[in-house]
Amino acid sequence: MAPPRGSSNLMAIYGYDVVLGSIAAFYIFMAPFTKVEESFNVQAMHDILYHQHHIEKYDHLEFPGVVPRTFIGALIVSILASPMVLAINLLHLPKIYSLLAVRLTLGFSILATLRFLRAQVKEKFGLQVEAFFVILVAIQFHLLFYCSRPLPNILALGLVNLSYGYWLKGSYYATLRCLIFATIVFRCDMLLLLCPLGLELLLTKSITLWKAIKCCIGAAIFSIGLTILVDSIMWQKLLWPEFNVFWFNSVLNRSSEWGTHPFYWYFTSALPRSLLAAYPLFMLGVILDKRIVFYILPVLSFVILYSKLPHKELRFVISSVPIFNLSAAIAASRIYNNRKKNLWNLLYIALLGLLVISLASTAITFMASYENYPSGYALKSLHRVGQTKNTTSELWVHIDTFSAMNGISRFCENDNQWRYSKEEGIPLEELWQRNFTYLLNEHSSINGFKCLFQVDGFSRIHLRGGFPPISMVKEPKVYIHGNFQNADIMHRSWSGCS
Repeated sequence: MAPPRGSSNLMAIYGYDVVLGSIAAFYIFMAPFTKVEESFNVQAMHDILYHQHHIEKYDHLEFPGVVPRTFIGALIVSILASPMVLAINLLHLPKIYSLLAVRLTLGFSILATLRFLRAQVKEKFGLQVEAFFVILVAIQFHLLFYCSRPLPNILALGLVNLSYGYWLKGSYYATLRCLIFATIVFRCDMLLLLCPLGLELLLTKSITLWKAIKCCIGAAIFSIGLTILVDSIMWQKLLWPEFNVFWFNSVLNRSSEWGTHPFYWYFTSALPRSLLAAYPLFMLGVILDKRIVFYILPVLSFVILYSKLPHKELRFVISSVPIFNLSAAIAASRIYNNRKKNLWNLLYIALLGLLVISLASTAITFMASYENYPSGYALKSLHRVGQTKNTTSELWVHIDTFSAMNGISRFCENDNQWRYSKEEGIPLEELWQRNFTYLLNEHSSINGFKCLFQVDGFSRIHLRGGFPPISMVKEPKVYIHGNFQNADIMHRSWSGCS
């Protein structure tokens, strides 16, 4: 019996969205916790949803971070997620479900912008190129794993996806407006993409200089005005966050204090890991279809210009991935269509091998990432086993800096009698004087406390003989300590620490 026509049409329209959305959702549910790079926007979303107009209670006023960030992205995601969070609160579910809600909202928003880009890919290069584009995205790890993580780079990625879509569509001034907003509000380093792209549009006479100047000035005034208005209210002082970030990273070059990599690192490490099979394929795509050169050159220039900055991270160049995937999809489509010819048949076999290797690499990377949030799992376990029944006494938990950076946010906290402190700078020998009930700490032994249990985290990948040839090596990362003076803690059976 044939499926209903309406069902068939829906899958034709939204099938790719279901595939990519399901993978992104799987990553969210399997690894719900967040890291220090995401902490500002995560805490901002929590405070917007739970403290609302009571700005004096917001986390960023106590822990402002190295440089200020904009609230605009967190505000938009929180508004979109608020119906789900309201339902969660009415059902009295733990706040961790609200974290899932905001991450699902962000992830599906980014995938919606990717859908707009895919529609233009289909229009310009055909259905088959769109299909391979989806396949490449699905078997890559980083784009779908990070699309729900509230990093400034990901908030900017949504606008970059829109700009790429308008670029393919031929709406060049809309392309510039999206990139200007992304640069001024979310990531000042998008200027390194905006400049090569704008220059190419001028040199190819796709835009006129005077109209481009008017377009850019109008978009810049709107973007600066919006971010100053919103963020001055939220930070309670006159502020343009991304200008501060630009000054800190580019003028003062302070970002290098967080580590440096050589010039070629993006091309030898970050891009191969994020693109996988698409890395060799995108270079082949440039040879096979000259149309893609127009789109590759500005994006490649963006990565080259970024390579001059000493501090490098994969997420900094994640905005280049969609265009490189497009070039790779063109190459894969050409190979598939010519697979019955001798030389092309060899390329087709190589293509299948690359796709299998990519899928295996993604599985390994996911397993490592799953084990990379030890503090979140530690606090979850503490809530489960450390709860004292029928007591109204407060349980104070101190979370050290390492734990706060590796999986814990305000969304992980429980209400009722649980209380939390992230106070920094307390010497280990003075912790027992503060009357904390429990400690989450990176140290295995602390005076005045008993180590109750430990949580292991990912350390490295180990190659070995036999099957499977790869294993995950874990080691203790976070230790949960209980106060010696608490009789309930001392009389209970705990797994202990090795």
